[in-house]
Order: sequence, then C-alpha cells, then structure tokens
Amino acid sequence: MNLFSKLQQRAAEGKPLRVGLIGAGKFGSMYLSQVPRTPGIHMVGIADLSPTRAKAALSNVGWKEDAYSAASLEQAARLGNTAIIEDGMKLIESPFVDIIIDSTGNPAVGIAHVLACCEFKKHIVMVNVEADALAGPLLKRKADEAGIVYSLAYGDQPALIFEMVDWARAAGFSVVAAGKGTKYLPTYHESTPDTVWNHYGLTAEDAAKGGMNAQMFNSFLDGTKSAIEMAAVANATGLAAPSGLKFPAVGVDDLARILKPKEHGGILDQRGQVEVISSVERDTRPVFRDLRWGVYVTFAADSDYVARCFKEYGLITDPSGQYSSMYKPFHLIGLELGISVASIGLRHEATGAPICWHGDVVATAKRDLQAGEMLDGEGGYTVYGKLMPAQESIALGGLPLGLAHGVKLLKPVKAGQPVGWADVAFDATSTAVKFRREMEGTFNV
Repeated sequence: MNLFSKLQQRAAEGKPLRVGLIGAGKFGSMYLSQVPRTPGIHMVGIADLSPTRAKAALSNVGWKEDAYSAASLEQAARLGNTAIIEDGMKLIESPFVDIIIDSTGNPAVGIAHVLACCEFKKHIVMVNVEADALAGPLLKRKADEAGIVYSLAYGDQPALIFEMVDWARAAGFSVVAAGKGTKYLPTYHESTPDTVWNHYGLTAEDAAKGGMNAQMFNSFLDGTKSAIEMAAVANATGLAAPSGLKFPAVGVDDLARILKPKEHGGILDQRGQVEVISSVERDTRPVFRDLRWGVYVTFAADSDYVARCFKEYGLITDPSGQYSSMYKPFHLIGLELGISVASIGLRHEATGAPICWHGDVVATAKRDLQAGEMLDGEGGYTVYGKLMPAQESIALGGLPLGLAHGVKLLKPVKAGQPVGWADVAFDATSTAVKFRREMEGTFNV
C-alpha cells in the first residue's frame, strides 16, 4: 500500500528508481508498456542480444523513438531517456542503474546475473523463475550476504501466490494449499514442439505468423512450467512440495472442498502444500468456473467461531464449514511487474523470495530415451520437469530440469522415469553446475 504516492514523491524530488531490463521478450515488453505511465521510474537501459528486436518491442508498445535514443547508459542517466545495449553485464556494472530485471528465462544466465548483482550491489527482480527453481535458495542466501534484494516477479504466478499466502497468514489463517490453474491432461507430459499447437487449437502456420515459440509454449503444456513455478512457491512460502503434482480438475467454487487433506475428504497428501488445478476434466470437458489464468489459496477456520464467521459473511466453504478459499482469476504478467520494482526500490522488500529448499524440479523422460541422445531441456522432445520434495530429489540423484539442456545421455532411461546426474555427461566446470552442486551440498533438506 502507498507505493504509488511514494513513486510520485520520488518523481517530484527528481530521484526516480533507476532500472535496467535484461531481455525484451514478451514479459519485458509488457512491463515496458507500463513504464511511461508510472511516475518515479527511469528505465536507464535495456539489454538484449538483438537491439533491433528491443527497439521493435519498444515501438510496438508505444514508445517514441527519441525515448530510447541515448548513445550510452551515462547519457541516458543524464538526459532521462533510455539506452539499448547488447550486454546485460554492462547494465549490472553501470553506476547509473540500481535495480536489475532479469527477463531472460535462461537458468544458467540467471545465476550469472544474480552473482554479478551481488558483486556490484544491484537489487534484482527474477522474472527468470527457471533460475529460481534451479538454485533460488542459494541465490537468495548470496544476495542477503551481499546486502541486496532478490525478488520474485510480481505479475508472474509465484509472486501472486506468495502474496495470497502472506495475506492468509498475516490475517491469522492456517494455509492448507496454494497454487494456480492451468490447462492439463495426463497425455500432455508427452507433448513435443511438433504436437503442441493442436492442443492450443492452432496450426503451426498460425503460430509462426504470431511469432510463437513452440518449445516455450510446450513447456506451459507439458507440466514443466507448473512444476517450476510450484517449486518457487514452495521455497518462498515454506509449503510442502508433493512428489508429483496431481492437477485435479477443480473450479473456483470447489477449491475448499477438494484442496484439503485426504482425511477430511479432500485430495491433499498433507495440510500445507502446493498444488496446480486443471481447467479441463480428464474427459476433456471444460471445468465449470475454471481458474486457468489465476491463483488461489485454501485456508482453515481452525475454530467454530471463525467457521461461523465464514458462514455469516458468505464465504464458500467445504461441507464442514471449516475450510474456505480465496482466489484471483487472472495474472497480468509484465503489466504488474512495477509492483516488484517499487517494493524493492522504495521499501527494500521483495515480492517473494526463497526462505528454504522444499521443492525441486527433476528432468523426467517423455519417452524411452537411449544412450547417446541429447537432452533438449524445458518444453522439448526428451524430458519434462516433475516437481518433487528436494529431499527426494537429492536422495535419487535427480538431474535438475534447468541443467537438462544440451547434455548427452550415457545410459537409457525409461519413459516416466527421472533422469539422474549419473545418467548424463555434464560439464562439471560450468558456473551453473558448480553453483547447483554447491547448493546441494549446503542445504540440509
């Protein structure tokens, strides 16, 4: 609350929050569309491997050309406009930028960016939830040691779920379950970039005209993105991660009836866990009042008095009256990212960040894989990401999904089975591998 008035004050004082964006894709573009409408924000620089693409994105969201005409970050800081550069590290190193937004989606790159932010004392917003799922708990610890803020990105579902969990707990409720909605059927785990568009009701030609990336969209469909986001939520809230998401078909009116422990008539393995719900029934019928684009939390009354209040004030509950829910029917992705920027810049407060290591995402075979095959990572032809407790992942030596790209299998793996570190030829000298291995050895899970 009061972020807008504080931003106005910064604008009036001529001391805007100085921001640098790395990656001008869809998420970044959506945030850029809001920057000119937000007081107290100065987008000093945008780094993208393709400056031409970045400029096209700015034009597409309504920026005037002179607004991004600065020849350097120093000039942008002096004139109040924006510079377009290629190298994200230059943004992080710049004395004219205080808050970095990593919108790359590349886990290895994200780790490098956070470590650089620690070195150069820059706060960071991690749109890159892939990096957070791979190594977020240790990244947050390094950020704390460096005295910078490491934050999940508001507008993306994990931060919105974190906010709802925080609301429930701060109001004195016990959180029973938290998560999001998506479109899911069990067969989607086998989906590949060749089959993905049929599930979206598109042709490959239509998708190509829209500039849609098949592998990225497939990661939304095959369960990988859900696993990644729920790992981030479990680690930011302390909720438990189940050994595989169930994806029950649930509408908003049935949240409290279904998302409660099994011993009370629900489907949860335990009280206080993450779960993703599907917008389609297993027979493909649409769920009534689905939550495909939204987020939810279920919580308990834990007393007859509170249960009576639930009834008096019209809350939808389970038949016992002891469980209820709250939900948000949408998430606006980059359009809401300014909340994270303002929270960090004005309060030095994250909109969600890891506090533990409860959830991990393990590469799991989509089909029978043979020795010598190359894994192609998130949304590809070979593996999908499965959520599991970090303790289980470590015990089986599971290969994290974020490192399952461009590595060769040393032995066959059956469909539906996890891929292990011992199953692949990985580069033990890479920064991402070393950092992940450090986390595995550091955290007591």
